[in-house]
Amino acid sequence: MSIGNSSDGNSPEDARPFEDDREDVSASDRPSIGRALQQARIAAGLTVDDVSNATRVRNVIVHAIEQDNFAPCGGDVYARGHIRTLARAVHLDPAPLLEQYAAEHGGRPAPTPAAPLFEAERIRPERRGPNWTAAMVAAIVAVIGFVGFTLLKGTDSGESVKTPVAKGPTASASKPASPTPKSSKPAEQKPEPSDSAIAAAPRDKVTVQVSAVDGRSWIAAKDHNGRTLFDGLLKKGDSQTFQDKEKIDLVLGDAGAVQLYVNGKKIQDDFRPGQVERLTYTKGDPVTG
Repeated sequence: MSIGNSSDGNSPEDARPFEDDREDVSASDRPSIGRALQQARIAAGLTVDDVSNATRVRNVIVHAIEQDNFAPCGGDVYARGHIRTLARAVHLDPAPLLEQYAAEHGGRPAPTPAAPLFEAERIRPERRGPNWTAAMVAAIVAVIGFVGFTLLKGTDSGESVKTPVAKGPTASASKPASPTPKSSKPAEQKPEPSDSAIAAAPRDKVTVQVSAVDGRSWIAAKDHNGRTLFDGLLKKGDSQTFQDKEKIDLVLGDAGAVQLYVNGKKIQDDFRPGQVERLTYTKGDPVTG
């Protein structure tokens, strides 16, 4: 693949020194985060469009980060994710850049609201997918309860049958009859919960499952009290399930890479790769009609 002088790639700004180069360098003479990423990209022979296509980070955000402007990222969580992604794309170790970001921006605060640059973001009604964990626990508890009840009842009935048989002359012939049902019943009551049992999410709660089916995506989820349920990166093939009694707030860093199941139903949507989505789901979603 020939990567030449693309008009959308290495702009004339790539060849010009940063404003910081004309000023006195601070005590640490290492380059800024944006400068380090830009130098590594140019050294790798990549344009901004090349990096954007490889990472699904929009080129306007790549340009902003290379100018050390992290506001368009939408918060520290997304800024860290973008720095890590871009560093790997240009063959840099992301760890020193993340440490530098933490030192310059005061650690890792809670995510801030996305900047107006994310014009594609939109608020959608809350919709939920099945809570696999809660449904599985409920099914297992029900099975264990049923097995315990059956065993207890079988023990009582076995004792009542055994008494008259022991007094009769044929007691030895009936001996193997009692242990057989006791050993076979628990085995019959131990099947794994079926898909239908797992999909039967509680109706008094909202359940959302997020699966990274087409690539990786940064995911943040909160309950109705604003408590963080998950804040991290889902790799391709990973899934996370969230449940709350009222609502779940989601932020999808790359909505085009994920599939949502809300209260047991697959959500059909037209999310584009690299699109950031802020979604809210309640136990009444998805709305039919």
